Amino acid sequence: MAQNVIVPVIDLTAAAEGSIIASNLQTAIAFGSQTAFDVTNTTTVLANTTGFWRIFGTYNIFENGSTAGFTMTDGLSVKTVWNQKTVSGNNAGFYGDYDFIVFLSSGESISAVSNGEFVNMSGSVRQIATVTGVLVDPSGFNPE
Repeated sequence: MAQNVIVPVIDLTAAAEGSIIASNLQTAIAFGSQTAFDVTNTTTVLANTTGFWRIFGTYNIFENGSTAGFTMTDGLSVKTVWNQKTVSGNNAGFYGDYDFIVFLSSGESISAVSNGEFVNMSGSVRQIATVTGVLVDPSGFNPE
């Protein structure tokens, strides 16, 4: 029996999102996708390509009044987006983990910042989606 009604079909699978794997698997660490970083007493650009980036790792601060953190720039100004600082006169060390996703528009970048000889930022960065939201699968992933 025929109908005069159009019935939309909505695909809710992972493939409809631009990937055939679940998002937690799509953000997996992969040999060819990751870029490790180790920053001490300097500022290092981690990513400057448009899109979504996952940044994770650890920080250690063993110097009074020192800071570990992340800054973003649009080429004109610099903004601190995450920061951990010791209080002057406090001899205790600080350490911890971070894991976040950042979005970069055209001309923007994100950097890891260590402002002391005994301040370390170590971790890894990987693009997980393009600027238009198309997921970037882990390097070497070959769906069958």
